[in-house]
Amino acid sequence: MKDASPQTIYLADYTVPAYHVDSVHLTFQLHPTATRVTSKIAFRPNPESADRAFYLHGEHMKLISARIDGQPVDVSLTPDGLTADVPDAPFIWEAEVEIDPQSNTALEGLYLSNGMFCTQCEAEGFRRITYYPDRPDVMSVFTVRIMSDLPVLLSNGNPTDSGDGWAEWHDPWPKPAYLFALVAGDLVAHSDSFTTSEGRDVALNIYVRADDIDKCAFGMEALKASMVWDERVYGRAYDLDIFNIVAVDDFNMGAMENKGLNIFNSSAVLASPETATDANFERIEAIIAHEYFHNWTGNRITCRDWFQLCLKEGLTVFRDQQFTADTRDPAVARINDVNALRGRQFREDAGPLSHAVRPDSFVEINNFYTATIYEKGAEIIRMLMTILGEEDYYKGLTEYFDRHDGQAVTIEDFFACFGDDDPRLAGFSRWWHQSGTPHVTIEQAWQGSELTLTARQETPPSAQQQHKEALPIPLAVGLIDADGRDLTPTSVLMLNDTTQSWTIDTRTTTPAWRDTNASASDQQNSDASDAPTLSLNRGFAAPIILHADQSENDLLRLMAHDSDTFSAWEAGRTLALNTLGDMARGIKTPSDAYVDAWCLSLRSEDRAPAFRALASALPSTMDIATHLKSQGHTPDPQAIYDARETLSQQFAEAAQDSLQRLFAQHQVTQSYRPDAEQSGKRALCGRILGLITRLDGGAEAAKQHANADNMTSQLTALGCLIGTEHATKSLEAFYQQWAHERLVIDKWFGIQIGQAAPADASKVAKFLTEHEAFNVKNPNRFRATLGALAANTAGFHTAGGSGYALLADWLITLDGINPQTTARMTSAFETWAMWDSARGEKMRVEMKRILSTPNLSSDTTEMITRILG
Repeated sequence: MKDASPQTIYLADYTVPAYHVDSVHLTFQLHPTATRVTSKIAFRPNPESADRAFYLHGEHMKLISARIDGQPVDVSLTPDGLTADVPDAPFIWEAEVEIDPQSNTALEGLYLSNGMFCTQCEAEGFRRITYYPDRPDVMSVFTVRIMSDLPVLLSNGNPTDSGDGWAEWHDPWPKPAYLFALVAGDLVAHSDSFTTSEGRDVALNIYVRADDIDKCAFGMEALKASMVWDERVYGRAYDLDIFNIVAVDDFNMGAMENKGLNIFNSSAVLASPETATDANFERIEAIIAHEYFHNWTGNRITCRDWFQLCLKEGLTVFRDQQFTADTRDPAVARINDVNALRGRQFREDAGPLSHAVRPDSFVEINNFYTATIYEKGAEIIRMLMTILGEEDYYKGLTEYFDRHDGQAVTIEDFFACFGDDDPRLAGFSRWWHQSGTPHVTIEQAWQGSELTLTARQETPPSAQQQHKEALPIPLAVGLIDADGRDLTPTSVLMLNDTTQSWTIDTRTTTPAWRDTNASASDQQNSDASDAPTLSLNRGFAAPIILHADQSENDLLRLMAHDSDTFSAWEAGRTLALNTLGDMARGIKTPSDAYVDAWCLSLRSEDRAPAFRALASALPSTMDIATHLKSQGHTPDPQAIYDARETLSQQFAEAAQDSLQRLFAQHQVTQSYRPDAEQSGKRALCGRILGLITRLDGGAEAAKQHANADNMTSQLTALGCLIGTEHATKSLEAFYQQWAHERLVIDKWFGIQIGQAAPADASKVAKFLTEHEAFNVKNPNRFRATLGALAANTAGFHTAGGSGYALLADWLITLDGINPQTTARMTSAFETWAMWDSARGEKMRVEMKRILSTPNLSSDTTEMITRILG
């Protein structure tokens, strides 16, 4: 285990590597407990480095021998690596080490998953395989020989030779060690082929266990669609003769983009209509696209150091979001992106884990695979395209690919490809360097037919950055008249200063915004009912928290008529937040106008079913709590839960005359397809079924559960039944039906805890941790159980603190097995300051208990220390 008090690493301290690596030859003699790894590495001094110290990273291995140019060499060993005296000239380093994959429960480096050898080397797992300069700016070509009697032996690049009990692979593209991969196991392949736009024939394979071969077809189609899309949109073609994907049950993350050999968590690639939901299919499609897109934005061009992690991840997340928008409903895709951003990244920005998209320092790089790096990083790239326009954006990306192919680069290198002196991008780099979510307050005032819009921005101080500068914020705005018609097309107004104003004359033939020095306070407000309504931050053009103080009538108009689908959804969400916040505080009941508008939105044939499913959903308990906190109120999770239940019941009763008709009208009668059209209908039917269940006690849901021919419909019905008299029987029947399908049983664990009433959530979670199917060593099962408890906001935050104690117990247990998963799960405690003092103190007590655990990993130590402040 790593030292629990490691040194902080600073971006400012970066130095170039002392040695380049020209080639790497690795030989693996695989054995479950005693794998031998022989390395032969060609080093040469880096003329740009003043430091000639030779240091190789290495952990959890036994050194058998070490040689330089064929001669034995003395080395100085530490738990983290070795040093040696080396020539001041090119030389060949050879070493043999022994490692124990079977005991490697951390799932970093080379480990065993149900008899399959596999690797995970990002960020610093390669140092568990052999001694090496394990840093992303050391790039080399790799040749790998694998020796084993297992039938499938895979590594990066192209296969070059094989024989009885061995196989050899060569990757011609230089790469850092974090992109190394090896898999060996008793596997079968779902195979296909693809011809690139450059005429290269590529063999495609998804390797799985034999029982999973019927769950690969969708993943293969998603891979080919990704290859076509990247050629068409970014002009990037694949560059090897083979592309392999392997499904692994025990994996800390979703997937890994290793060059030519992507390793996937089984949940992120395996799917069939019977075992996977529509959401699973969409997630699989996006993850396969993401990892494939990394071939250029991450592999061919990689990070100089781990401070540049957002360079590969933010850009690639944006690319996979574009792909999903093109493949599915773009408006629905954007709403889902924003929901994910707000649900994770905004919370991160507002709490003790706040950090810049490119941080200045870190202790454990594994703890910086965060929503800020990924999702906010993607929003920055999206803003870059919004400000520059698509033509200049793609021109800049082409320059990036041409200029830096085969290099390890920085954010500055990337940004320079768009023009360092482009006035449109003045101050834009602050988005990468400054933490926190900007708050933008909008004031509007009328003088005759002229509207003046004044915007003020402020980013709250954080522990790391007390002073925040103004950011360049693209505000996408529109105006709609009393009848819901657009008066203007969407305009992007650039808020570059702390305060800025624009004016528009709405009575002109072609209204247009102009910069003005006028202040909203100098104008006269108009309360005329026929005044146009502002549609703000259309498409969520900027990742901001907007304060616009729009009236209920304005929001109802936007909800019903806004041509920007995202803004129509946003108006409904704002109404729901205002209503539920007031209900949770016991000061207001929902207005008849809002309830009527909600019912009309559910019934409206003018909007797609997928949108109506999203629009009819209420904000989460955490969303409402965050909303109340932003208004200066201390949220009560139980009161918020009760308010959501009350409003949901009121909606069900208000819409009851049309629920059965809508439910029947949107049933899918064709053979199952996980496409946007069918999944949208199933989503809407699922939302309606939840309302029907409130009225019929679960009779309709029980019928659907018994007769469903796909997992989406069956699991939706099961979720509706929890809390009804049908629950026990249905849960038992579901388990008996699917006990042989590990990914489905993950769903069974998660839905019971996620849908449990607050008073029952921790009891159900504790009961399920004692179930024979619970496995603390499997990250998917752990997240499905304890992760589901943390996600059940009202249940996790019950006043007695039982949820906190249960999670802490299991994190203490897990830390000695898998520190990386443990550390990531500690983020459940990051909101301790949001709640009342009693809850906050209970959370602090449990975190301090975790921190006092003997031999606690550095991963978990850092996270808990940061959360406690």
